[in-house]
Amino acid sequence: MAAAEARSGQLEFEGWVAEKADALLRFAYVLTGDTHLAEDAVQDALTTACARWGRVSRADDPEAYVKRMVVNAHISWWRRFRRREAPVDDPVRTANAVPDGAAARAESEAVWALCATLPDKQRAAVVLRFYEELSYAEIAQLLHCAEATARSHVHRALAALKTTLGADESTKGAEDA
Repeated sequence: MAAAEARSGQLEFEGWVAEKADALLRFAYVLTGDTHLAEDAVQDALTTACARWGRVSRADDPEAYVKRMVVNAHISWWRRFRRREAPVDDPVRTANAVPDGAAARAESEAVWALCATLPDKQRAAVVLRFYEELSYAEIAQLLHCAEATARSHVHRALAALKTTLGADESTKGAEDA
């Protein structure tokens, strides 16, 4: 009987992953800014979720539960490797990353480039607030901080982005003159 229940839980998990994997990868990519880090974070989260699927599936919102696992996996990566690794762009991917002329894609890439300049916690807070449309309380819970700190992360990130955009505009104006 226990083996049949375990197999049923495994099938349920596999079906859930088939349905949610793409959304989890998109979320992780926006959070991390790197395809490989996003894949690693999702893989770590899904490995943990599989082992604990009984508890995860009983949560009010299993997707939110697993997204929190993705955030935690990425935060763990920051703590372990951020100061030791200095990854270099993949020359093949960089060479092939020629804009295709679509204005929307160029704008999206420009927004991501701006967000990539933010410190990790600020970037995560902005992604959670504006991409995932979470409340400050939910962001605070995911980032393991106070709600005021989550608000501060978003506020500082937006101020930094505004300053960067202002500097870019003044530089662009000076070049045009």
